[in-house]
Amino acid sequence: MTYVIAEPCVDLLDKACIEECPVDCIYEGGRMLYIHPDECVDCGACEPVCPVEAIFYEDDLPAQWSEYTKANVDFFDDLGSPGGASKVGKTDADPQWIKDLPPVEHDEH
Repeated sequence: MTYVIAEPCVDLLDKACIEECPVDCIYEGGRMLYIHPDECVDCGACEPVCPVEAIFYEDDLPAQWSEYTKANVDFFDDLGSPGGASKVGKTDADPQWIKDLPPVEHDEH
């Protein structure tokens, strides 16, 4: 089990979660962030700092976003397990269906 980033993150990329992650397992794609399922230690530090509540424990992921579990796994198909997001930087490895989503407008508060 791991944490999953879901739809509210698409085109937001706030990165507060990256700053909180003690093991550097949150990677940046072109349109959203992804948690590496093998590198995550399930500490939960990322969840409360997300401004749009996009991070869920896998078992608590709302049904309408269930496909995001697969997106978080698929993102790492080619990337593998590099052992830290900071050395990878931003990558355009979003799964194709994420790339194909219509642009998301987020309210600026």
